Amino acid sequence: MRDRSDALKRARFSLKIDVKPEDIDELGHVNNVVYLQWAQLVAASHWQELSTPEIRSRHLWVALRHEIDYISPAFLNDVVIGYTWVSSVDGVRSVRHVDFYRSDKCLARAQTNWCLLDAATLKPTRIAQGIKALLEH
Repeated sequence: MRDRSDALKRARFSLKIDVKPEDIDELGHVNNVVYLQWAQLVAASHWQELSTPEIRSRHLWVALRHEIDYISPAFLNDVVIGYTWVSSVDGVRSVRHVDFYRSDKCLARAQTNWCLLDAATLKPTRIAQGIKALLEH
């Protein structure tokens, strides 16, 4: 199991997330689907920071597969930090990880396989060296 120091070493970006009432389910903790929304939010925020408006006008990302391991619950008013990094880039695909922590406790781990699309055609497009360098930065 990865610990927070491992996530910090790998992370290229982090985002603070405040748990809101709408995130809570009937069990009194953050709903599982919310972690998926957060994983997409962290990924999009990282891409926004890395890329330029020109790059974003030419390229879009689409998720091909999500995997989430739920480890410990989060509750209303918790502060969660999502740490993210890209572990591989190959052809039209990349693999992004997001680990969610409250303080030193890992709450969940997500991994998403993404496909890069040409914004004009909406067809998969090979990840150019410049974008690969951004993701691996």
